[in-house]
Amino acid sequence: MKSHTVYLTFHTQKRKEMVPITEQVEQIIRDSGVQEGLALVSAMHITAAVIVNDYEPGLWQDIMEWAEKVAPENPNYRHHRTGEDNGDAHLKNILMHSQVVIPITRGKFDAGPWQQIFYMEFDGQRDKRLLVKVIGE
Repeated sequence: MKSHTVYLTFHTQKRKEMVPITEQVEQIIRDSGVQEGLALVSAMHITAAVIVNDYEPGLWQDIMEWAEKVAPENPNYRHHRTGEDNGDAHLKNILMHSQVVIPITRGKFDAGPWQQIFYMEFDGQRDKRLLVKVIGE
């Protein structure tokens, strides 16, 4: 069994941002040489997430607005008593999840017709890492 690990770094321009990463993940899969297996795509920060969804900017805005309604910015989060100001970002991570596992078939991301991979940042404007670990034959 092969294993291939790559770390990507993101530094978003906005504090909250959705970043398409399908092409980068597909290149990592190609570089791994794995033909049949799985790829773990994992945000290495508890204020970011990784999702699979449609590549459609209106939907991205809907997702971010929905997350804001469910876990709004709020100065009264108990987490802020520690000196932080990102309590909402931690909650949004729980909503979206920090990682996805995607199938690899014949050396490619075996996706549905509209499936794309996104890195979601909720406390950005600084360096954040993402892990892509490809395992298979």
